[in-house]
Amino acid sequence: MTAIAIVVFVAAYSLIATERIHKTKAALGGAALVLAAGVLDSGDAFFSHDTGVDWDVILLLFGMMVIVGVLRQTGAFEYTAIWAAKRAKGSPVRVMILLTLITAVASAFLDNVTTVLLIAPVTLLVCDRLDIRPAPFLIAEVLASNIGGAATLIGDPPNIIIGSRSGLTFNDFLVHMTPIVAIELVVFTLVLPILFRGSFNTTAERIADVMTLDEREAIRNPRLLAKCGVVLLAVFVGFVGHSWFHVDPAIVALLGAGVLVLISGTEPEDYLSGVEWETLLFFAGLFVMVGALVKTGVVETMARWAADATGGNALVAVMLILGVSALLSGIIDNIPYVATMSPLVADLAADIDNPVHSDALWWSLTLGSDFGGNLTAVGASANVVMLGIAAKAGAPISFWEFTRKGAIVTAITITVAAPYLWLRYFAFG
Repeated sequence: MTAIAIVVFVAAYSLIATERIHKTKAALGGAALVLAAGVLDSGDAFFSHDTGVDWDVILLLFGMMVIVGVLRQTGAFEYTAIWAAKRAKGSPVRVMILLTLITAVASAFLDNVTTVLLIAPVTLLVCDRLDIRPAPFLIAEVLASNIGGAATLIGDPPNIIIGSRSGLTFNDFLVHMTPIVAIELVVFTLVLPILFRGSFNTTAERIADVMTLDEREAIRNPRLLAKCGVVLLAVFVGFVGHSWFHVDPAIVALLGAGVLVLISGTEPEDYLSGVEWETLLFFAGLFVMVGALVKTGVVETMARWAADATGGNALVAVMLILGVSALLSGIIDNIPYVATMSPLVADLAADIDNPVHSDALWWSLTLGSDFGGNLTAVGASANVVMLGIAAKAGAPISFWEFTRKGAIVTAITITVAAPYLWLRYFAFG
C-alpha cells in the first residue's frame, strides 16, 4: 500500500508539474486510484481529520468565493483598480509594489486565500487598463500573501493548526512573527523589480488614459456595496475572534456568504460566478492523495527522519525544521504537512528545558511552512486559487512559470529567516 501511495502521488505530481493534463484531472485521477486500490476507504477519504479531505479549507474557500461573487456586482474592484493605478501614477512597477503591499497587509488580518480572491479581480482590471500581461502581477501578489499571512494566527491556515497544537495565541504570533514578516516584505519589495524585469512595458497613452479615469464612477450599486462592507467586517471580526467565539473560520465564511446572499437579492448565477469549482475539486483530490501518504506513514517517516537528525540540539532542530518544512511544504501543500509535523514538534519541544528554545521550534515550523508554500504552484492554497482565477480570466499561469519565481522567493525568505531565529531565540534569547 505504501508503494502504491508513493507511485500515485509522484505520477500525479509529475503530470501537474509538466502540465501534460489539467491539474484537476491529475489530482482527481490520483485520488481515484488510491481509493480503488484500497489505500484509503470512504471513511479515511471523506471523514477522517488526519487523512481525509479538509472540509474546513474547502468550505472556507467556497464561502469566500460566494462573497466575492456578490461583491463583484458592486463595482468595488473597478474602483480599487483605478485608485491603485492613479496612486502609482500609472507606473507598472509602482502598481505592482502597491498591490503586493496591500495584499501582504490584508493577508495578515484576513486569511491569504480570501485576500487573493479579493485582489485578483482588481489586478486583472489594472493590467487590462495598462495593457500589460497580468501573470507577473498575480504571481507577485500570491507570493506576498504567503509572506504576509505568516504574521498572524489567522493569516495562513497552517498557523491555525500550529496555534491549536502549541497553545500559542493571536498575540504571540503578533509579537514573534510580525517583525520578521516586516523584514521579509522590505526585502521582497526590493527584489520585485529584478525578479519580474521585462514585465512593466506600457505606453504613455495607456498611462494618460488611466490618470483621466474617475474611480467614483466605477461604483454601480452603492447600497449593495454597503451591505457587502457590513458582512465583510463581520466576517473579519469572526476570523480574528474565532478562538474566543469558538466558531471555525469555515463556518464564519459560510455564515457570511449565506447572510450576504439573503440580503443582497442577487441571482444564483451572479453569486456563484465567483466560485472556482475546478480549484475546489483539485484541492479535494490533492487532500486524498496526501491522505494516502499520511495513512501509510510516508509523511510521518520523513518528518521523523528530520527530527531524529537533530541529536537533541535545539538550534540544529530549529534550523532543520525550517529547511525541511520549506521543502516539504512546497511539495505536498503546507496544510497537511503542518498537520502531520505538529505532533512531532510538540514532542521535541517537550524535551527542551528552555522555553524560549522550545517556542523557537514552533516559530521555525511556522516560517518554514508559510514561506515554503511559495516554493511551487501547489505549495499553498492561495497559489492554487490564484492559478485558477488566472486560467478562468484567460491569462493562464503555468506550473513552472510560478515555480521559477516562487523558488527564488522561498530561498530568499528562508535565508533571511534563519539568522532571525538564531539571533532572537539563541544569541539574545
